[in-house]
Amino acid sequence: MSIFLKTSYCRHLSSTAMAMCSSFCPQIPNHFRGKPISLFSSRPPFSVSFKALSSRAYDDPPKADKLPANIGFLGIGIMGSPMTQNLIKAGCDVTVWNRTKSKCDPLISLGAKYKSSPEEVAASCDVTFAMLSDPESAVDVACGKHGAASGMSSGKGYVDVSTVDGATSKLISQHIKSTGALFLEAPVSGSKKPAEEGQLIFLTAGDKSLYETVGPFLDIMGKSRFYLGDVGNGAAMKLVVNMVMGSMMASFAEGLLLSEKAGLDPSVLVEVISQGAISAPMYSMKGPSMIKSLYPTAFPLKHQQKDLRLALGLAESVNQPTPIAAATNELYKVAKSYGLSDRDFSAVIEALKGKLQQ
Repeated sequence: MSIFLKTSYCRHLSSTAMAMCSSFCPQIPNHFRGKPISLFSSRPPFSVSFKALSSRAYDDPPKADKLPANIGFLGIGIMGSPMTQNLIKAGCDVTVWNRTKSKCDPLISLGAKYKSSPEEVAASCDVTFAMLSDPESAVDVACGKHGAASGMSSGKGYVDVSTVDGATSKLISQHIKSTGALFLEAPVSGSKKPAEEGQLIFLTAGDKSLYETVGPFLDIMGKSRFYLGDVGNGAAMKLVVNMVMGSMMASFAEGLLLSEKAGLDPSVLVEVISQGAISAPMYSMKGPSMIKSLYPTAFPLKHQQKDLRLALGLAESVNQPTPIAAATNELYKVAKSYGLSDRDFSAVIEALKGKLQQ
């Protein structure tokens, strides 16, 4: 279904308007943008007002954008919940589903509709997003009994923002496209806080026309988006990114413990690192709580280990040695054996403490 936004993009926005809307629609460099096109012209249009404007005027702002009217979202967890909330706050008509219905209740109170299966969501929506925890869940929700594929048809789109391996993404793509619908993989780089703030990075691949159509929604949920070509490329890019992140965290944990053992103040280490060439937001964000042995979950440790495992599989498939990632994966497996699966991935430091105490 095609609709026109009531809100037009102005060439010059006032500074006040820019400040009010920046939390929902961060501006994307023009070379990553595509002008949205309509895929959904078979139904009569109706209008919806977006509450968020672009934080910066376009060089050539379109007079009106055509967007799908009904958005589905499958998987209301640590990431899916704030992503969906941002869509609702921006004025989108959203229908949700989750295995545990109670997780949908806060979104329903904000105006979201609820359906009892992925199939029903897909059947009632023009574009359906899915954020699932692992490849098995992603396949089941998309392709299983009463899965989204059963509700898809020509003119609809399915956007999987889960982190899975390329083979899984291609399998889901085949099932979705066999219905005549379009498919886009779009795993995200970012955890809970970026999801809440609409600052995610989308790594997309698949049907370019669907990418262009859902671009405005990706811009509500994220700060940038990359189109990487064929299905599988987005999944591969996300696994490489998370492989690096997991290894960085393990090395950082070693440094914190070594500084303490050497009689140094680990808090000072965090400050020194934050001001040097190896500074990364993750260190200053996670370091203070790691020093206190506190691990509030933003990205579950079990998901980091899953991503390392999948990255190692990717490396094996292209005959690329990854000895650091392999050693890191073993460390996260130790942390899981300590019962830390559902804690933040920074809890990997506890695996090193255990070894040091033996």
